[in-house]
Amino acid sequence: MRLYVGNLNYRANEEDLRRIFGAYGEVASVAVITDRETGRSKGFGFVEFSNDDEAKTAISELDGKEVDGRALKVNEARPRNEFGGGRERRGGGDRGGWR
Repeated sequence: MRLYVGNLNYRANEEDLRRIFGAYGEVASVAVITDRETGRSKGFGFVEFSNDDEAKTAISELDGKEVDGRALKVNEARPRNEFGGGRERRGGGDRGGWR
């Protein structure tokens, strides 16, 4: 199960997430999302557990818990196609401009 972890301290790194979430089970992967240009954390990331029960325990124990002065937001991550928007561009069509 893949978890979304939001409201991270901007100094948090992948080792920090692995340590925090590792207390609840075997962490398969960790990613802190960073800005492409600056390399600075965007304040959220993802943690993946091999075992769904361990992931659910981590959610119940860590959602709302204060870490480094910030209350974490932890829930099951949505599949990428549910995010919508993004950089996808659709062309064509009359947009009601001048004729």
